[in-house]
Amino acid sequence: MPKVTRREFLRLGAGAVALGSATPEAPAAAAPVTAPTMVTGSFVSAARGRVLTNWAIARPPGQTAPLRPVIALHGKGSDAAAVMGMGLDDLLAQVVSAGSPPFAVVAVDGGGGYWHRRAAGDDSGSMVLDELLPMLAGQQLDTSRVGFLGWSMGGYGALLLGSRLGPVRTAAICAVSPALWPSPAASAPGAFDGADDFAANSVFGLPALGSIPIRIDCGDSDPFYAATKAFIAQLPTPPAGGFSPGGHDTTFWSAQLPAELTWMAPLLIA
Repeated sequence: MPKVTRREFLRLGAGAVALGSATPEAPAAAAPVTAPTMVTGSFVSAARGRVLTNWAIARPPGQTAPLRPVIALHGKGSDAAAVMGMGLDDLLAQVVSAGSPPFAVVAVDGGGGYWHRRAAGDDSGSMVLDELLPMLAGQQLDTSRVGFLGWSMGGYGALLLGSRLGPVRTAAICAVSPALWPSPAASAPGAFDGADDFAANSVFGLPALGSIPIRIDCGDSDPFYAATKAFIAQLPTPPAGGFSPGGHDTTFWSAQLPAELTWMAPLLIA
């Protein structure tokens, strides 16, 4: 997932809306959205073999009470900075300003190990569940219930980690263009350590996913289209979202983000 900055586009768009709503009789009622709050940091992850792991937290402006977070998982070849570079902080501010319940978005470096324990010792899944989530409590976030959002490798990871955290603590999962394959032989090189690893970390047939609200968005030209359709077909309840024109790229992913964040917001406080 290449690093894309939408911040200036979004700010120009917000300004255009405000100008269009003004009339000679009455000024625009909506106040400009103030700058969102972003903090960054890092920790040494034991689960990832003592790797320095960067994180970033975006909050809507003006929020002082503890917020529940959405954990945003990047795709292969990406990182926390690239996730926030999609303009997530600005989008979050706009979604909350439009009336959605406030929440936070957290991104974290996960490497390229597909968010589960690998034979080489890197376990980015455990890093999220056993290190990142406890650390977030010290950042004034309420991790009693969280959401998961991810793209490609991160979409698969959102389904996997959300199911492992379980329905009591996982408020919602949004998997975007999830990297799914029907068999070990069909999977991308390096995604799994072999057939046993593939079977142990498959998201097909997981009972927990039947009790967690799920949204899946995928482009109809995406290489994971067929596998995603097969995954949706075996879920006990049809997920939100769906298929629409687009490919496996940031153009499609950025277009879905406002609706995805709006969908997740009320589920986090339910």
